[in-house]
Amino acid sequence: MALTRDFKETIKKRVECDPDFAKSLLHEAIDLLLDGDSATARLILRDLVNATVGFERLAEEVQKPSKSLHRMLSTSGNPTMENLSAIFATIIKALHVRIDTTVTAV
Repeated sequence: MALTRDFKETIKKRVECDPDFAKSLLHEAIDLLLDGDSATARLILRDLVNATVGFERLAEEVQKPSKSLHRMLSTSGNPTMENLSAIFATIIKALHVRIDTTVTAV
């Protein structure tokens, strides 16, 4: 299902005025990816890209065509680990955050 412009604009405005919301989206994308739900993680990453750097700037940063990046972050996308890593690195840089990980026994 395609996102409406209103939803995209709502996410973008919220990210712009609430840095904690942007960090929460990034955190959720990472958690989902590590928990095996890569499809949902890609969709959240797509929203973050749209709300922060945009696909054109992302394309310049990761040296990939923007159309390829759109496909990678679609519901049926299949990005390589190298591409995902580059996308995460660009978003992390744009948000001025650092990722710390913790492994715990369950």
